[in-house]
Amino acid sequence: MSRAIFLHGLLQEWAPAFHRDLHRRATSMASSKAHHATGWAAGVIAAALATHHGWQGPFHIWAWLAFVAGVAGATAPDWLEVAWWSRRKRLWITHRTATHWGLGWLAALFFSWQGMTHHPAAAVAFGFACGGVMHLLADWPNPLGVPWILGRHSLKLWNSGHCDLIVVAASWAGAWFVVSHIWMPGAAPLTLLRQLL
Repeated sequence: MSRAIFLHGLLQEWAPAFHRDLHRRATSMASSKAHHATGWAAGVIAAALATHHGWQGPFHIWAWLAFVAGVAGATAPDWLEVAWWSRRKRLWITHRTATHWGLGWLAALFFSWQGMTHHPAAAVAFGFACGGVMHLLADWPNPLGVPWILGRHSLKLWNSGHCDLIVVAASWAGAWFVVSHIWMPGAAPLTLLRQLL
């Protein structure tokens, strides 16, 4: 009986803290785990497209660098706004403004794609831009939205962090589609999946 009274008192004492933590998780931005997981998918896409352009290099170095840049680019819109030089301010700009600007990331993706026909280093820039676009696609469904051109636009499908599995699965489905068409030409992605299962 005394144990039940103790636990009841403990829950009464700590319930507001649990509620605050739950509220913070429910209203936070898309989880960093989801951005990292979609970044790996963006890296795979970038590496596949870099090898498609013929920029493997010795030991496939350009494909590996495109992959690493894709993983880094998937978290870039968030870490580019951190004011690392200041102790007073955490961010140098408001979250989801300039670093989340869709037109800028799409332009970087386009020009680096065009540059891959001329120089292998463009594969690294393409990987970074691919990761950035993947980040914006992961942030787009939640209510805060993404500033694609001028104003923010949101699909308003779910709150951030609630349906990360859907975002991650969609990014990996896209990666599977790209890889199957580039590294396994002529093979249908669903046929390959059936053979694996």
